[in-house]
Amino acid sequence: MSDEQELGITESKEYSTGEWYAEVIQKAGLASYVEDMGGFIVTRPRGYALWETLQDYLDGWFKETGVDNAYFPMFIPESYLEKESDIVEGFDPEVAWVTHGGHEELDERLAVRPTSESIITPFMAQWIRSHRDLPMRLNQWCSVVRWEATETKPFFRTKEFLWQEGHTAHASTADAWDETTTRLRQYERLYEEVFAIPVLTGRKPEHDKFPGADTTTTVEALMPDGRSVQSCTSHYLGQGFAEAYDVTYTDADEREQLAHTTSWGISWRALGALIMTHSDDQGLVLPPKMAPTQVAVVPIWQEDTRETVLEYAGGVADALEDEGLDVEFDDRDERNPGFKFNEHELNGVPLRAEIGPNEAEDGVVTLVHRPDGEQVAVDRDGVADAVQDELDAVHDKLYEAAEENLTENIRETDEVNQILGTIGQHGGYVKAPWCGDEACETAVKEKVAAEIVMLPLDADEDHPDAAREAAPEPEADECAVCGDPAEHVAYFAKTY
Repeated sequence: MSDEQELGITESKEYSTGEWYAEVIQKAGLASYVEDMGGFIVTRPRGYALWETLQDYLDGWFKETGVDNAYFPMFIPESYLEKESDIVEGFDPEVAWVTHGGHEELDERLAVRPTSESIITPFMAQWIRSHRDLPMRLNQWCSVVRWEATETKPFFRTKEFLWQEGHTAHASTADAWDETTTRLRQYERLYEEVFAIPVLTGRKPEHDKFPGADTTTTVEALMPDGRSVQSCTSHYLGQGFAEAYDVTYTDADEREQLAHTTSWGISWRALGALIMTHSDDQGLVLPPKMAPTQVAVVPIWQEDTRETVLEYAGGVADALEDEGLDVEFDDRDERNPGFKFNEHELNGVPLRAEIGPNEAEDGVVTLVHRPDGEQVAVDRDGVADAVQDELDAVHDKLYEAAEENLTENIRETDEVNQILGTIGQHGGYVKAPWCGDEACETAVKEKVAAEIVMLPLDADEDHPDAAREAAPEPEADECAVCGDPAEHVAYFAKTY
């Protein structure tokens, strides 16, 4: 344990959220800043373990639904990017370019992967010949670089970040839209079932959709400070990319057809949302399914009870491990129980098993929940089932707290001054009728730095147009900002 960790968390989540977040990241051993290279972080083993767990869940769900993993070069020739003009226009301000190989100037600049449509789609075009090759579903786990001139915020804002990106080709709009919504639901499932975070799903307004896409769907998570996190996106790309890169196939009647494509991805921004949502002034808080250590077994002894307690506590730890739980048996001599308790709280362990001579004598185990400190005594017999029940209870507590935050911070209005006042004072989401003109969003953004993060849609519909049309109608007839006829329900919020 470093001296830095021994200091504990000194900042307040409520009153200095940014400083508090940075302190949790560093003291819980998740990441370190690269001081001489702004915008980059080093992901430490504990932080990378969170990413691996996210990968395990999503990768399994992807493969269950026909996705194959692949890997494509991180360097993309400029000519590849230029085939899809919207990609060039959308990402050019953030693209990092390689101009030299060794001492030789390159004949053509290479972009350091900002996204991979322009390198994956050409190869899909080579590999797809017939309708029998469809659907083609590819995914890669990799990093991308976007040269943003913003302050480094680990997992939220870094120039290089980890993510996955799926790319698929289909024979019809209906098939491609089903793919788009399938991935949207899987991301929603990750947040709710694994992260214990309720979310909102919908689509981005036309001016904020992925460059070149027909429809961009999004998962939005509300942070405790009232800001929204775009947690992942799933795009129906239509036929624009297929046309640009000649992704065609012959149908059953030997006619050449243009494919419909999708792309979808989640980055380690999801980890930032996870950490910020649940953690507190004692340190990191993790839901049980994401925690590298789910249970810390802490024996508490005096010299005359040492052997008895260690033997009993070790048996409990073994029983839990035998049932597949991630357990740390903390029998260190050099640290007292209070220090161990604080350390495991700092590191986000969801459940602590405290075992002293009384527990050993009575045949019980005292379980302590993180973060609220609730204590539950359970019988040693059947301890693994009891522990799993308590881990489920911790998950439910975290979800309920996040759900309360979300529910209490969705407000409705049809007046622009109330949008400005509500976001300025409370944060959260404000639902308002909107005409569809980007200028109305700009007017709000200039006053309170908020934007339209989402428009509702009905993801159960089998076509993107139908999904938009089936979305809830605005209750007011006029746009809350300009007074023109309202076309949409818009969610305004400040963002990360």
